[in-house]
This record gives sequence, structure tokens and C-alpha cells, in this order.
Amino acid sequence: MFTEWTARLPEIVVRLCRMIRQSQGRAWLVGGCVRDLCLGRTPKDFDIEVFGLNEARLCELASRFGKVLPVGKSFGILKLRTESHEIDLALPRTEVKKAPGHSGFDVQPDPHLDEHTASLRRDFTINAMMYDPVECRLLDPHNGYRDLQRGLLRHVSPAFAEDPLRVLRGMQFAARFQLKLDSETATLCRMLLEEAQTLSRPRIWQEWRKWALAPYPSFGLRLLQDSGWVELYPELHALIGCPQSPRWHPEGDVWIHTCQAVDKAASIARREHLDEEHTLILVFSELCHDLGKPQTTINENGNLRSPGHSEAAQPLIIAFAERIGMPKRLLPYIRPLVSEHMCHLHGQPTQRAVRRLSHRLSPATIELWEMLVEADASGRHPAPPSRPALPWLELARQMKQHRSKPEPIVTGQMLIELGMMPGPKMGQLLRRAYQAQLDGQFSDKREAREWCQHELNKG
Repeated sequence: MFTEWTARLPEIVVRLCRMIRQSQGRAWLVGGCVRDLCLGRTPKDFDIEVFGLNEARLCELASRFGKVLPVGKSFGILKLRTESHEIDLALPRTEVKKAPGHSGFDVQPDPHLDEHTASLRRDFTINAMMYDPVECRLLDPHNGYRDLQRGLLRHVSPAFAEDPLRVLRGMQFAARFQLKLDSETATLCRMLLEEAQTLSRPRIWQEWRKWALAPYPSFGLRLLQDSGWVELYPELHALIGCPQSPRWHPEGDVWIHTCQAVDKAASIARREHLDEEHTLILVFSELCHDLGKPQTTINENGNLRSPGHSEAAQPLIIAFAERIGMPKRLLPYIRPLVSEHMCHLHGQPTQRAVRRLSHRLSPATIELWEMLVEADASGRHPAPPSRPALPWLELARQMKQHRSKPEPIVTGQMLIELGMMPGPKMGQLLRRAYQAQLDGQFSDKREAREWCQHELNKG
């Protein structure tokens, strides 16, 4: 097995490790690279931890392969850039907690550390494995390979509880690799709840972004629940135990539905080959689509309903986005998608309805909205998956409005040509004209001119 691992590595990585060994050093692939090899994947990123050589000697050896940049000089970290790859090189180091938070550590590189001691600073066992590509040997001091096979996310040492960011890292690892949190690790996570406030918004967002791009986001949400960290996000915490009508939601409460729906959204994003930006929009829209239900759910003679929950979700979306450091550019897409996620239930699609929906969704699109509705409808296992908004998308495609809202036909220049002077009345007429266009009163410039002339003649 391990010989096959080396065969999946770029030749330059193996050559560099061999040269380090010939220079009396010990080179180990570490971190995500080894995790990928364990999962049968070809690594894209390469991290090498080098024992037994000082930084100057390591830099001299690496420079024979390409350009060497010191990216973390005080930590003993170098980046090697070649024509085909970037390789991170690091000396083993110790980390001593000096202050609260993710950055409150005194970090000292020490090339004379042994491998087991160096591994103790790692967060999870699945990240503490080391692989020697020269001897084709796996070093696994904390049984990370076994944990990966069992789907278990487990801490390396009690030092895990010194860094609150590790919990959010665990969230996105769980979502990427279908992992469940070890019970003892969950206890350590709960000890870090107070220190969570020390994390910066950009660092928080890095982990939530990776969560949303992962194939199984529900595993990350369940890690938040099991660790108690879901309490840091009251908008999500309120979903747990919020009841739903078993007729429409046989899966259970809003939290269970949301977990199923975000997984379906991630699956749809892969099926449709969405880029990163649109995947983020779709998955976070799905996460937030029922945030308003805890505030609006009522029981009418045994029938559970949540009238107005799409609107009630709007301030909660803003609050949640602020907590996780979400870039503000995503909100103008997410909010209308959530606001309109039930509108397909109000009747059959017509050209007028499609034009108006396209306008309300903008800058989001009917194409993305239909994916959101599909994920919502399919996140109800054991109910079968469905695409209830597909007729809307098909009509929008016929109208060529599935990816953009209708552009105004009437412009200020058209009104000037018809003799109207610029001013407040022109702005009012432009707005009325666009509403008339959405209603289907005209569909081309000739009809638009006739409509405008009629309006101007009315005075």
C-alpha cells in the first residue's frame, strides 16, 4: 500500500525528501497530504516537516529545486516554489500557551525534537500522521489512520483545549470527511466555549467557508451540536426541537430538516458544477432558509404552521452572517433567495410571475432559486426527493430569464427622444414603465414607445 502512496507523489517531492535524508535529516510528509493518501486521493498540497537540520541548511538544500521564500521565519517555515508545485517546509516546533485565544502561543522551532513530541501539537489524530516517501513508511503515533477509517474525529492531547479555533476546524473537517466527534474531544470543545469570543471574524469565516464547500455539511452542524458550540449561534440553536408538521416534514424538527437540506444543497452544487461563490450562496441560503420558523410556528387545531417565516428570517440572516464574518457581498444574494423560497407554492408559473420573481430575486437568479427549492423539498427523508420549482425554471429558460432579471426597455434617453425633460417626473415614469414591463404590457422597444407616448399624452 505505502509503495503505491509514493507513486502518487510528484517526483520532486520524493527527490527533495531523499536529498534531506542523504544530508542526515529526516523528512516527513504531514497534515492534509497524508490524510489524502490514506483516503486514496492524490494530494494537491504538500507539507514536509524536517527533523535534524537547521533552517539555513534546509534552505540551502531546498534552493536547489526552486525559489525559497521564508513565510514564517520566526516559526521555521519556508515555501519552495518550483515550475510545477509549491511545497511548504517546516522545522518541528514547540507551542506554549501564553495568552488567551488562537494566537496566544509562544512558538519555538526546534530541529532536535523527536517525531512523537512534535506530533503532540497537532489538533486531531487524523492530522498527526506522518509519511516517509523514501522508505514508504507511515508513522501514526495516535492511531489517526484507524480513526479516519472509523469516521472518528479525536484530539491528540489535552493541549487541544488551548486553541478555540480547533473546534471550528473540526467542524469543517467533519463536513469534508463525514466524521463524528469523539466524546472526550467534545468535552474539551465545551471547555473552549468562553475563549471562542477571542477569535477574529476573518479566522471564523475561513472555517465556515470550508464548511460550506464541503460535501457533507450536516456532519459539521452535528459537531457544533455535540460540542455545545451551536449555542454560540442562537439563530441555529433555536432550530433544535422546533416542531414541524409530520405531514410535510416526516424527517422531524427544523434542525433535522436543515441538516438534510444543506447536504442536498452541497450535492446539487456538485451536480451543477457551481463555482465557489455560487456554492457558498446556495449552501448558506439553505442553512438560513428556515431561521424564521422558531419565531413564527403556531399550532392551529393540531396543525403546525409557520406563516411569514421567510420574512422573519431576514434580520436573523444578517445577525448570523455577522457572527461568522461572512463577506457582505453574499447577503444581497442569500436574502432574496430565502425570502422567495416558498413562492412556487402560490400558483403555476406564468410569464408575468417569472418576470416578477426574477426581479425580486436579483442579483440572485431563478436558476439558483430552483436549486434552493429542490434542496429544501428533498431534505425531508424518508420523503422522496423532488424538484417542485422545475416548471418555473423551464419557463424562465424559454424566456431567457433564468440567469438574469429583465433589463428595462424604457430608458431616460427614450423619454427624452419623446420630448420629456429630465427631472423627478421622468424618474417616476421610468419606475412605472418597468413595472408595466414586468406585467407584460410591452415586450419590445416599439411597444414601449407606444406605451410611453400614451402615458405622456395623459399628462
